[in-house]
Amino acid sequence: MTARQNSSTERESADVVVLGAGPAGLTLGNILHAHGIDCVVLERAERAALQVRARAGFLAPNTVRTLERHGLADGLLRHGRPHGACEFRTDTGTFRLDYDRLGRREHHTVYPQQDLVTDLMAHYLDAGGRIRFGAEALAVHDADGHRPTVDARDAQGRRTRWHARYVAGCDGRHGAARRSLPPGTLRHHPDHGISWLGLLAEAPPSLDTVGYATHRRGFAGHMARTPDVTRYYLQCERGTPADAWSEERIWDELDLRMRSDDHRPLHRGRILQRAVVDLRSDVVEPLRHGSLLLAGDAASLISPSAAKGANLAVLEAELLALALVDDLAHGDATALDHYSRRCLAHIWRAQEFSHWMIRLLHTDSGPVSGPDTRADSGADPRPDDESFFHESMRRSRLESLRTSRAHQDWFAENYVGV
Repeated sequence: MTARQNSSTERESADVVVLGAGPAGLTLGNILHAHGIDCVVLERAERAALQVRARAGFLAPNTVRTLERHGLADGLLRHGRPHGACEFRTDTGTFRLDYDRLGRREHHTVYPQQDLVTDLMAHYLDAGGRIRFGAEALAVHDADGHRPTVDARDAQGRRTRWHARYVAGCDGRHGAARRSLPPGTLRHHPDHGISWLGLLAEAPPSLDTVGYATHRRGFAGHMARTPDVTRYYLQCERGTPADAWSEERIWDELDLRMRSDDHRPLHRGRILQRAVVDLRSDVVEPLRHGSLLLAGDAASLISPSAAKGANLAVLEAELLALALVDDLAHGDATALDHYSRRCLAHIWRAQEFSHWMIRLLHTDSGPVSGPDTRADSGADPRPDDESFFHESMRRSRLESLRTSRAHQDWFAENYVGV
């Protein structure tokens, strides 16, 4: 690589410029670098911030196998914990599904995403890979030609123009890759009308499973991260500020919706992080626009209801990396030509299951606002006919999942797969 000053903009080059140092971008960069492809990763955040940014933590078996294939799984194999069960708590009772004994008899590996990102960064940099931290990609130009460019700016405001053969957009739904798509690109944007208050608590897990609780006040979820940290979700009204609820109210609401009176109180602890997540899904179609290719959240955004986001990102990154290697190292563009179609088949299947989970876990009427007490146990208000119909359908799905082995096998296959 050579660099030279041209006016006030520095010019640099790489065969592949990767935008974003999340699971997709770092998996892609590692595989490309291992195959001798000249690449660089541009990341807006600094390294320290990436290593503590909590995200998903459930890795599907196919994701683990993919990372193992490329020598990227040492950390998760040492420190990840197998997980193969989920528990549903409803107003008609509680039931547990040991999905690792159903369907394909596979389990998740619980490994916090920030730890995976830390591993992937270290592996890439130790092998001599290039990451430009604090480099914000602004726009992709000339993607319809053979030499696209990427304009970027560092934290001090200095501009760099990167010349590439391909640009891999792994920088999320608000990144430069999506902003640079040509007019008329087909996008699908369902808004599920549901919001979650996502919480990271300094408290040991209270269940040995993932916990899904349906309640007339709204959904609540429990997901273990480490022996000392647990992820919780609380359905809230759209537009609720992340800091609107006190810690005491959060724990009281979690205890109520998780039906602790029927089980045992949750382990309480300090709330480390909180953020409101609006459940939206979108898909960009196609995923290739000339020399610009999308992966990860830049390709599709999926709700966290079924833990598919990071797993799709790794799957797409491997497909894209091997296709780029075929083209750049061997002159064979066949896999690259089929990249979009192959990924979209996986994306739409994951979207369908995620949408099914959303309908399973949330009442049609949405969350009840305002404080509550244990004495508030009166009958629900009579719903309108449409809400009653949707609520009855949801209860029927849960009952079928509780009693039907065929339904349970279907759930297990889709829950752990992409």
